[in-house]
Amino acid sequence: MYLVTRWFGTFLCDENGIRSKILFPKDPEDIAKRLLKIDKQEILTEEKKITKGADVTVNEKRLQKIGDYNQNDSFFKKMSIEPEDFDFTQDLIHNASIVLAKKKVKEKLKSEDLQVIQMVNALDDLIQTSNLLSERMDCWSVIPTPEKKIKPFENLLFAVNDEIKRLEMQIECDVRKIAPNISEIAGSLISARLMSLAGGMERLACMPASTVQLLGAEKALFRFKKEGGRPPKHGVIFQHPLINRAPRRNRGKIARILAAKIAIAVKADVFTKRNISNDLKDDMKQRIRGIRNL
Repeated sequence: MYLVTRWFGTFLCDENGIRSKILFPKDPEDIAKRLLKIDKQEILTEEKKITKGADVTVNEKRLQKIGDYNQNDSFFKKMSIEPEDFDFTQDLIHNASIVLAKKKVKEKLKSEDLQVIQMVNALDDLIQTSNLLSERMDCWSVIPTPEKKIKPFENLLFAVNDEIKRLEMQIECDVRKIAPNISEIAGSLISARLMSLAGGMERLACMPASTVQLLGAEKALFRFKKEGGRPPKHGVIFQHPLINRAPRRNRGKIARILAAKIAIAVKADVFTKRNISNDLKDDMKQRIRGIRNL
């Protein structure tokens, strides 16, 4: 027996055709919910129900738990099941696709790494505001000024600095929760900035270590490609104490090691959800120790 799932239903078939079927409700919302589950590699309730007690062959990896996976079986190529045969129209799948797109966008906007990116951007705005206010206060302080005139300005500066500290604590808390591996390797604030520069955790996880190493140094890299000179050795990861406290001659090598471990760590956070930070840190320390002994 073969399990075949289409957007309008799931079917149990053999060489002679359809043996059993469960059609989905003819409602765009219900169809979109099922398509979203399929997109997330989940097994549908209807698929579990129709295959109960049966030995089936499947051609989707997500269905491996309920059947024998064989994507190259010729049956799946020659078996034709059309929606019109069951009174499902193209307008229905069109409307369901619109609902599905809206659901995906809504879920994406709720993702915690995008929230972290917004907090990083807000933090940068507050730091810039604080610097401008501090500069103005320094200029103002050289002029004899009544306290009642300058006090509100001081209060504003204190409020901005307090919000910077609060936001930094919130970013650290959130990053440690959603990305435990990378936060242990790079630190929460550096990890948050890497996420922001990459455009999210998934994009960061798909980047090679060489790209991770130079995130934040794009201007210097473009200047090197255009004008020549020395290429940048590191971007935002320079803020890590292992790099900025190292002798100048070792910074490039340490940056490569750190970037490689960050690239592995973020892949674990995104794909496997396994905590491998201790192994990564031990290997990183050993490699850096070897560089310092040269």
